[in-house]
Amino acid sequence: MKELHTKHCVPCEGGAQALTRLTAETLLADLSQWQLSADAKKISRRFTFKNFYHTMGFVNAIAWVAHHEKHHPDMQVGYNYCEVAYTTHAIDGLSENDFICAAKVDKLETGT
Repeated sequence: MKELHTKHCVPCEGGAQALTRLTAETLLADLSQWQLSADAKKISRRFTFKNFYHTMGFVNAIAWVAHHEKHHPDMQVGYNYCEVAYTTHAIDGLSENDFICAAKVDKLETGT
């Protein structure tokens, strides 16, 4: 199986099926410290940094990934943290795109 961070997002239109909880939990195992929401419609993770400068560098790197993958997270940003959440709004749930982008964000953090 191709690793998630090497894949690219595909357009997701309404009418597609959201991932099941079981599939989401299986994909979640390939990510680092991401949490599945109680309703299995969102994954999220909190990242912490030394200061605002490093936080904003990370946010800008996520923006670059989002632009190139055409799949955008919800983010909450503060002085030394960034909370990142993915869901596929068009299907009111999770798609493989959410996990692909989360895997790419994990790679940003590790620098690999």
